[in-house]
Amino acid sequence: MRTLKFTLQYDGTNYVGWQRQATGISIQGLLEDALAPIEGGSVTVHGAGRTDAGVHALSQVATASLGAAIAPATLTRALNAVLPADVRVLSVNEVDAAFHARFSAIGKVYEYRIVNAAIVSPFLVRYVWHVQQPLDVEAMRHGAEPLVGAHDFAAFQGAGSTVTSTERCVRSIEWEQGSGFDAPLILRISGDGFLRHMVRNVVGTLVEVGAGRLPASRIPQILASRDRQRAGPTAPAQGLFLVRVEY
Repeated sequence: MRTLKFTLQYDGTNYVGWQRQATGISIQGLLEDALAPIEGGSVTVHGAGRTDAGVHALSQVATASLGAAIAPATLTRALNAVLPADVRVLSVNEVDAAFHARFSAIGKVYEYRIVNAAIVSPFLVRYVWHVQQPLDVEAMRHGAEPLVGAHDFAAFQGAGSTVTSTERCVRSIEWEQGSGFDAPLILRISGDGFLRHMVRNVVGTLVEVGAGRLPASRIPQILASRDRQRAGPTAPAQGLFLVRVEY
């Protein structure tokens, strides 16, 4: 059996997320179903992260064990021939048997995209959060500063998580403003790992700061409270992209 590393890109709009669910179409399920005829039996695929319904990936990583004698480049072409057009396998590589997409990862980078304007282009609406109220980007930068570092992020964790620890290390948070009409405001966040809905809850809270509804000075108190009710709303899924998994 060979251990294969898959690098994928997908538009999450039409899917229930990465993980196979009892109902609905998942990215994991699509990849496993595409691999089964090639392997001649069921295949289990492990992803680096469980992106939620509607979340996109510019570079998701997965691993699986295959016995089929098929070259990685040929397998890439075979998978893309049967996968939907909004899911692409960018590459397949044979890796050491000890490599695991999830457990070998040492960090992830996400981007969240906001169009802060009166109108959003119909060509962007599936990939951004449209916020019409003017946002103070400098205030959002100040609000993000206390979140960098190792903290207990329970106040930013979504419901339904079963993790044993809510401590995570955020390495950086940056806001980047594009130029031109409809250019998105982008939050780029990197860390050793993220809780369920954590990035979206951070964004929702920082948008409250930018809109003037929450002082930036309140962020350390929210973080220390470990109380989800004190943080801001969960930002919509469509603005979130998994950009890179680090190993």
